Amino acid sequence: MDIVLLVKAAIMGVVEGLTEFLPISSTGHLILAGALLGFDDAKAKVFDIAIQTGAIFAVILVYWQKIRATLVALPSQRSAQRFALNVLIGFFPAVLLGLLLGKAIKAHLFTPTVVASTFILGGFIILWAERRPQSATRIAEVDDMGPIDALKVGLVQCLAMVPGTSRSGATIIGGMLLGLSRKAATDYSFFLAIPTLIGAGVYSLYKERELLQVADLPMFAVGLFFSFVSAWLCVRWLLRYISTHSFVPFAWYRIAFGLLVLVTAWTGWIPWSA
Repeated sequence: MDIVLLVKAAIMGVVEGLTEFLPISSTGHLILAGALLGFDDAKAKVFDIAIQTGAIFAVILVYWQKIRATLVALPSQRSAQRFALNVLIGFFPAVLLGLLLGKAIKAHLFTPTVVASTFILGGFIILWAERRPQSATRIAEVDDMGPIDALKVGLVQCLAMVPGTSRSGATIIGGMLLGLSRKAATDYSFFLAIPTLIGAGVYSLYKERELLQVADLPMFAVGLFFSFVSAWLCVRWLLRYISTHSFVPFAWYRIAFGLLVLVTAWTGWIPWSA
């Protein structure tokens, strides 16, 4: 058993769990961490996607009461049916565009300039969204959303296919710009992540199954475990944080991180283009 490899897997799991649900792009941080650790080959890229499943299990645990109540009431209660339908509606655009454009995006947009630009642009969009008047909020709770609201947020989620955008950032800030409260946008982002990230993880493992071996199981298990634990802590913290704080600090962090990407790319310190 390669202890060094397991330590790297643990570190990558922590990075994934801490960044997946914050509006700061887990992809960008995993690229940086992988480059620094020398954990960035083809198998590592599959690993990065697969361990998202661990982070999703953390969301399921945090929201288990809501999920369980919805599943129990699904056959008979209209509100539960509407909620489940909204999640499916929001999930569909990512599936469709991912299948149609996924290869092209990976081939042409995964560059240091694109990553840095989306980091910085996303930071300024967050600043703009947080400065909008609260009167623009139409939807206070996630259960108040309609199918059109769900579709709009689902379309915004597709922007996260561009590296550096952040799936959570796109759905939370996009939801706020579309009239959702900070809490409703955050809750819906978490619920929408469940089918989106599980689907991406399963699809990636199936597609790249020839790269994987039984000997890789300990590495994936460690990554999933640490992704789960760190995501569980992060989600619980974020839900408390948004009750009294804005996303402005994350905006400035994105801008600073984007500049870091540019500097490290220009100097060759981090092989972002790989």
